[in-house]
Amino acid sequence: MSSKSPLYRKVAADLRTAIAAGEYGSGARLPAEDELARRYGVSRGTVRQALAALRVDGLVTSRRGTRRVVLGGATRLQSFAELSSFARWARSLGEEPGGKTVSIEPAAANEEEAHHLQLPVGQRVFKVLRVRTLSGAPVMVERTTYPERIGELVAAMPSDAVSHTDQLELHGVLFTDAQHTIDVVLADADDVRLLDCPAGQALLRERRRSTDPAGAPVEWSQDRYLPGTVAFTVHNSTAASALGRRFGEE
Repeated sequence: MSSKSPLYRKVAADLRTAIAAGEYGSGARLPAEDELARRYGVSRGTVRQALAALRVDGLVTSRRGTRRVVLGGATRLQSFAELSSFARWARSLGEEPGGKTVSIEPAAANEEEAHHLQLPVGQRVFKVLRVRTLSGAPVMVERTTYPERIGELVAAMPSDAVSHTDQLELHGVLFTDAQHTIDVVLADADDVRLLDCPAGQALLRERRRSTDPAGAPVEWSQDRYLPGTVAFTVHNSTAASALGRRFGEE
């Protein structure tokens, strides 16, 4: 289990995946600490750190000295420790991702879009409005602005393409780094129509600018999630300085 990532995070990630896959149902007890230590070839201290991480995520109970119990109704968790498309993240949880493009049209970049995509104001871009589903249920409205060369590729994709990211990778467009901002906004008319939520419903918004290996922006997106459908986790460490650290690296 050698890697830059701390051992406890690897153990926690494996257990998190097992819980999401239903290997431990609601109310089930996880294996004892010593059993987990043997399974992963780590110390009990490392196991305790992994279980503490799961407790912070709301996946297990926090009673030390007893076998942890898996909590029911766990929120779908999406970690910012690595960059993953919506479709890949959903499949890792055992969910079936879906998507439907509602509209895609060329437009002149406004000041905000031009800033994030490093383009002149008025430059031609493509704006995409899309609804995303998990196992058939709508959970998120995606508003993405692409530079022209990438937007033209997206415009040629089927409206029900599950993942634009996966398709773009086939054309050599790679999403390697991203900066995320999380806040809350009120549902507008498009959100109400596509998510079947009340007007003015508070939605969790993720604003994201993604770049390719050369650092060139490839998308500026604003995703709005229904409350209770997803939670985001962030790992911080004093082992690395925030200055000069690329997002997602340990």
